[in-house]
Amino acid sequence: MTANPPRRKTGGRQAQITLADIEREGVRLGLTNLTVNGVATALGVSPTALYRHVDGKLGLEALVGEAVLRELHIADDPEDGVEAHLLSFAQQVHTFVLDHPGLAAYMQSLFPRGESGLRLQREAIEALGRRGYSPAGAVLMSGTVASLAINLTAAEERHRPYFEGAHRRELEKVYALLATDELLLAAHQELPQIDSEAYFRMVMTGCIRGLVTAAPPNRPVIEVLDDLGLER
Repeated sequence: MTANPPRRKTGGRQAQITLADIEREGVRLGLTNLTVNGVATALGVSPTALYRHVDGKLGLEALVGEAVLRELHIADDPEDGVEAHLLSFAQQVHTFVLDHPGLAAYMQSLFPRGESGLRLQREAIEALGRRGYSPAGAVLMSGTVASLAINLTAAEERHRPYFEGAHRRELEKVYALLATDELLLAAHQELPQIDSEAYFRMVMTGCIRGLVTAAPPNRPVIEVLDDLGLER
């Protein structure tokens, strides 16, 4: 499918653009490369034309981020228990966010920022509600798991250039530094080689298992929070 060509100024007048035009070009550029000037250039208009539709960079970011999140749909297997469901939820978020560079930072900064985020949060609460959680308990569980998953994914996204060649030399320096310390070297040599997917699954499984133990479906949320150290 051929992409729609940029709109150009005609007859000395500013080309007319719509919010849909801005969203389309913003998604094409991606959240990592998103700027008002970049979208304006792609559309063949001045940045001022964009400000008639979006509230600066943050408004543009929200428009594009919500458009990307519109494509995220969490599959929920009704046969899954709480732990299996939360791990599947985390892995689906992880995969989607990795496939959309810049989305992790978008979700870390403020969430939800629009209807797509609201839908995802509502669906997560409903899924845990089907497993016996109150709305408050479901918010606590799904929000904690989502935050952990997104933060781990953001770290993996930042580390990718070091493992995929772009900054490989810097990674070699880390290995050389570790080799100068006998204790650290021995510890790292004892650990098995774990790829990023296995590491993510291992960390999330441990965290989810502890969370479900502390907050089973029918336990009052305030009691859970008190046990976990909430000061009131």
